[in-house]
Amino acid sequence: MQVRKVVIPAAGMGTRFLPATKVVPKELFPLVDRPLIQEVVDEAVASGINNLILVTARGKSAMEDYFDIDPGLESFLERKGDKGMLQRVREISRMIQVASVRQKEPLGLGHAVLCARDLVGLEPFAVILPDDLIDAAKPCLAQLLDLFARTGKSVVALQEVPDDQTHMYGIIQGQKTEAGVYRVESFVEKPPPGTAPSNLAVIGRYILAPGIFSLLESQERGVGGEIQLTDALNSLAGTDGVYGVVFEGLRYDAGDRLGLLKANIHYTLKDDMLAPGLLQFMADKIAITKK
Repeated sequence: MQVRKVVIPAAGMGTRFLPATKVVPKELFPLVDRPLIQEVVDEAVASGINNLILVTARGKSAMEDYFDIDPGLESFLERKGDKGMLQRVREISRMIQVASVRQKEPLGLGHAVLCARDLVGLEPFAVILPDDLIDAAKPCLAQLLDLFARTGKSVVALQEVPDDQTHMYGIIQGQKTEAGVYRVESFVEKPPPGTAPSNLAVIGRYILAPGIFSLLESQERGVGGEIQLTDALNSLAGTDGVYGVVFEGLRYDAGDRLGLLKANIHYTLKDDMLAPGLLQFMADKIAITKK
């Protein structure tokens, strides 16, 4: 069955970025000249998915406005003769169909996914976490979709992480079936240091069977008193089956300040107009610090 919808959980309060997130959702923080959420939506569209389900919260309606048509702005740009920017603005509002639902309580990622149940329906769907940015020649989500097409099973993105960082992630135990592909036997959410079953961490990309919803609905709260998606995936692995694929690409965790800065530097250096100025600025700063 074709995957037609992508869920983007975006209801978090963004406390790591306070006080800025008091008024601006972190998903709208700039990545060079566009918001973070645009990068992951572009990935979904490039992977063949153009139906977006936003899971939001109070005070985050600006994300819906961002993907909406703005006749006043388009008219202004048209009168100004700025055809290039007019085209960019039009593409943003017309590239994808957007629906949204609110997560009324902060009960975790699993609960956020569950909130999208009625909008997803009885079909497989994708999930992208908007602060996990992955720059890849072939979109990360497309890599997962390829494996889903071959197996018909739920798929998660995997990345090898240092052993001293496994306690920061959901970690899998599984059997390798081919290069970079694993059949998952179990998931462990943030295992204590030294107890992880592997160094393969689950990163913010998923293709999920609709059966995940019934598991989330009946699931008890886990780590942190939240409904953990990892716990539901653990149950799904034991029944329907789950695969993991080690994706190809560079990942930036834009969920904290340093990660966001690194992501901005990376994407700025990909811009031929901006890269020389940034490199010169960085060289000047390094020279000053060495004096």
